[in-house]
Amino acid sequence: MVRVIDLNADLGEGFGRWSLTDDEALLASVTSANVACGFHAGDPATMRRVCALAAERGVRVGAQISYRDLAGFGRRAMDVPAPELAAEVAYQIGALDVFARAAGAPVAYVKPHGALYHRAARDPVQAAAVVEGVRLAGGGLPVLGLPRSALHEAASAAGLPVVTEAFADRGYRADGTLVPRGEPGALVSDAEAVVARAVGLARDGEVRTVDGRPLRLRARSLCLHGDTPGATALARAVRDGLEAAGVTVGAFA
Repeated sequence: MVRVIDLNADLGEGFGRWSLTDDEALLASVTSANVACGFHAGDPATMRRVCALAAERGVRVGAQISYRDLAGFGRRAMDVPAPELAAEVAYQIGALDVFARAAGAPVAYVKPHGALYHRAARDPVQAAAVVEGVRLAGGGLPVLGLPRSALHEAASAAGLPVVTEAFADRGYRADGTLVPRGEPGALVSDAEAVVARAVGLARDGEVRTVDGRPLRLRARSLCLHGDTPGATALARAVRDGLEAAGVTVGAFA
């Protein structure tokens, strides 16, 4: 049974004068911050600010890489040639790491966002391109993603550490993949249900699928979406619920 669990959330998802996530409030609950690197959201000033806030609070900084898709928030399917994708992944990590190092908290891991997350989970070619980009950026950063995914297979083959991730606020299919957004059961918004799912995943390694069946899922990190309504209160409730259930909330090694 997992008794120590990391909580990660997507932060810095704004651009210019527009802001989506309450970064400061979320940083009071999470242990890892997936910071947007400018391709689906984020800009230099936002990246710098979030890295500084995370460092002040002892929260790990991760590079949340994406397809180049500001207009679609990185959630539109795209076909990017592997060499181009590898270069763009390295570019995003490098851009964020400048601000993370300046804040005293260098980039500690990498997590794809949106359409790239799902594509790399099932497409070995895109997964290999992501891994090549991580290595090009300078070393053996851990890769956060779905268990048993093509991305984790590629990362492991390349000698990169992998960190398994689960979602307390997203619906699962029986095969362990997420229910696509827009389909019934894709999002879990009831706070009590989200907390119960988080505890079940962390303590028992199990969650119910969208059709009610139990799914075994061993995860070292739980993701909470920062762009959902009431995200900060939900993140606090999840952390409190985990600790009340005897689960230690802490960043992955």
